[in-house]
This record gives sequence, C-alpha cells and structure tokens, in this order.
Amino acid sequence: MESSILLFLGSLLLHAAIGQYNVDDSGGTGPKFDGIGGLSGGGATSRLLPSYSTEAVSQIFDLLFKPNFAASLQICKVEIGGDGQSTDGTESSHMHSQDDENYHRGYEWWIMTEAKKVTYTNVVIVFSYGYKLIKLSWSL
Repeated sequence: MESSILLFLGSLLLHAAIGQYNVDDSGGTGPKFDGIGGLSGGGATSRLLPSYSTEAVSQIFDLLFKPNFAASLQICKVEIGGDGQSTDGTESSHMHSQDDENYHRGYEWWIMTEAKKVTYTNVVIVFSYGYKLIKLSWSL
C-alpha cells in the first residue's frame, strides 16, 4: 500500500517537473462523446413536475438543459410507459389497445417538449422498462 502511494506521488512530481503531458492517439481517438444527459424514468420519478407553476418549471428546465448555464445537459432521456410497475411507480402507456394511440397520456411527452424548448438539440432518448402486449387479430 505504501509503495503504491509513493509510486503515485513520484509520478505526480515527475509530471510537474517535466511540465508536459503527452497525448497519444495513434491507436485512434476512441468513441465519440455524445454529451451528458438527464433521465426521467424508473416509474414516476418526475411525476410532480407538471403540477409546478409555469415559472418554476421554466427555471428547473433552464437549470437542467439551457446551454452554457448550470448543468447544461445535452441529452433528455425518458421512459415510455407500459402500464406496469417498473420500480417506484407506474407510467401510463401511449397505447392501451390496438386502436388507441395517445402520446400525450402521462407526462413524459410533456417533459420531452419542455426540454426541447431550452436544449436546442434533437437528442432525446426513449426507453421502456416494461411493455404491454396488445393482441392483434390476423386473418390470411
């Protein structure tokens, strides 16, 4: 343990004495950085947000997503509800039956549109912790 600490301190002193840090990208530059994002998911983690005042919501989304300000998150990640218990609560599905399609059910679509107002980016990631099987009738 002591030897590893001494080795670490020695390497810090060596870099300080040399005054340079060499970056070697001869093997490639690695994966592209996609940005840092915020997540709404896991079963009702953001459920109360739509009930806040318009001014409070605006301030919260500015703090989270406005470029070059506060957290300045570049990605908004939301859960697509599946009418099932995922962890902390349930999220309503956008489709309860074969003929029922409503993207404004629940609050995740609202979160995406509010985040889009301040992010100036098209990076929105959606995922599902659960899904509802809809019985479809097929006739040949």
